[in-house]
Amino acid sequence: MSVSLPTIRVEPLEPRFAEAAQRWAERLGLTLGGEAEYALQQGEQGLQLAELGPKAPGPVRVDFVEGAVAHRRLFGGGSGQMIAKAVGVQSGVRPRVLDATAGLGRDAFVLASLGCELQLIERQPLIAALLEDGLQRALGDPDVASIAARMQLHQGNAIERMQNWQGEPPQVIYLDPMFPHRDKSALVKKEMRLFRPFVGDDLDAPALLTAALALASHRVVVKRPRKAPIIDGPKPGYSLEGKSSRYDIYPLKTLQPQRSE
Repeated sequence: MSVSLPTIRVEPLEPRFAEAAQRWAERLGLTLGGEAEYALQQGEQGLQLAELGPKAPGPVRVDFVEGAVAHRRLFGGGSGQMIAKAVGVQSGVRPRVLDATAGLGRDAFVLASLGCELQLIERQPLIAALLEDGLQRALGDPDVASIAARMQLHQGNAIERMQNWQGEPPQVIYLDPMFPHRDKSALVKKEMRLFRPFVGDDLDAPALLTAALALASHRVVVKRPRKAPIIDGPKPGYSLEGKSSRYDIYPLKTLQPQRSE
C-alpha cells in the first residue's frame, strides 16, 4: 500500500531570499508558493522546515553555531560522552566514522568536535537540505568552521552507498535508525512530528546493519532507545546504556592509537 507524502512548498521569508528559495525549489523538485501542509522556508537564519496551520509547532533548522548543539559542544563532557566511548574515542584514537543515518547531524557534530573525520549519509532530501544549509553556515563561523570542515555530507540511500563504497572503508559506522519511541524531550518531539510524515520508521534497519558490518573495518555502533530490542541480525558484542539511549557495539577489530610521525 503506497503512502501519500504531505504537500510541501518552498517560500522566501523576505523578498531578498527569493532567488535562494527558487534554487532549492528547483533542486528538490518542489513548487515555489501555493497551497501546502508544510513549507521549506529560506530566511535570515538559514533554511528551515515548518508545518503550516494554527496548532503547528515552530520550524526546525540545523544550527551548529548556537543553541543546544553549541551548549553540548562546550559543556557536554567531551570525550567522556557515551557516544564518544561507543565509537572508540580514546587517547590517541580518533576513528574515521561514517554516520549512515545522519538526520540533523547532531551526533556527527559531537564526534567531529572531538577530532573525528565524518562522512554523513542522509536519504531524505528535505533533511539533507537542512543539514547541507547548516553545514554551510557553520563553515562561515570562526568558532565551528574547523569542526564543520571534518564533516562531509552525501545525500542518498545509505545501504546502496555502503554496498558500492569507493576508497578506504570507514573504521566505524554509526547507525541511529528512526524508531517509534524516542527521546521525549520537547525538541525531539517537535522534530519527530515534523519529519515522521516524510521519513516514517526505518523498516530496513536490519539491511542497514548488514551493509555496515560488511563495510566497517573496526566496529559498527547502533544507537537505540534504552529499552528497544536489538536490530534483527547478529547480536552486539556489548552495549553502553544511558538514561534514555543505548549504544549496541559490534566490534570487528581493535582500534589502535595513531603513531606520531
